[in-house]
Amino acid sequence: MEFFRIRKDIPFMKHALVFNVISLLTFLVAVFFLATRGLHFSVEFTGGTLIEVAYPEAADVAKVREGLTRDGFTDVQVQNFGSSKDLLIRLPLQKESDSARVSEKVKASLQAVGGKPEVRRVEFVGPQVGKELATDGAMALLMVVMGIMIYLAFRFEWRFAVSAIIANLHDVIIILGFFAFFQWEFSLPVLAAVLAVLGYSVNESVIVFDRVRETFKKKRGLSTPEVINHAITSTISRTIITHGSTQMMVLSMLIFGGETLFYFALALTIGILFGIYSSVLVASPLVMWLGVSREQFIKPQVKKEEAVV
Repeated sequence: MEFFRIRKDIPFMKHALVFNVISLLTFLVAVFFLATRGLHFSVEFTGGTLIEVAYPEAADVAKVREGLTRDGFTDVQVQNFGSSKDLLIRLPLQKESDSARVSEKVKASLQAVGGKPEVRRVEFVGPQVGKELATDGAMALLMVVMGIMIYLAFRFEWRFAVSAIIANLHDVIIILGFFAFFQWEFSLPVLAAVLAVLGYSVNESVIVFDRVRETFKKKRGLSTPEVINHAITSTISRTIITHGSTQMMVLSMLIFGGETLFYFALALTIGILFGIYSSVLVASPLVMWLGVSREQFIKPQVKKEEAVV
């Protein structure tokens, strides 16, 4: 399916060096903020208390948050959970590690705000659990990267695998750099978004790489830059349809999903935008510079010796 077709190939590879210099600078800036500021981890990673509260009517999230802050709770997170009548309150580690005491203080603060709150669930997440979650998340990220490399190496060729992984890691570091710079909360949903971006971005790279391989086999006389330009140009319409449709869905979560889905959708938005850029203008030039050629996809014909009678 195509909305339009570009007849003349766009010379993307002519400006490949400029695009990659921009990518390198952006990558280094993201690494700098990660090293200097670090990530603002959520309660799941740092440990704390999760409290689920139910109201008979729609709860005023802003008033509840102000009341808890006024009573001495710092970095408190209040968001709707399931419906407008249910709230999920997240508190960082308190000096009082007893979850019962913490919940009593929270309940007293909520009653002062008004609305007849009912505390339904209190869970304490220790720092050790948070450390294990962070370790498991890093391991999941590593396994996804290794799986992508093995898949691309078998389906295409090692040059494509290396280029795609460099481009995808570029996307991941950029997302983390945004979260480090603005000190947005890095939670489990955000980690899920990062893993989703890895798979989503590599899909775009696979589409371009597949068209590169197809062009090498079908069209003779084209140089490697011309083949890559043709492959990218011929997939632009598909890229706009796919990424546009996905971004509309993610944008709806970003605007209407509330605080629960906000950072998840924000991470996906950053990943989608940079995923398009890296797949087209980072991975493709890297493949070219690593020396991909037509001979790697065309098997040489073996001459059969005639039988002697």
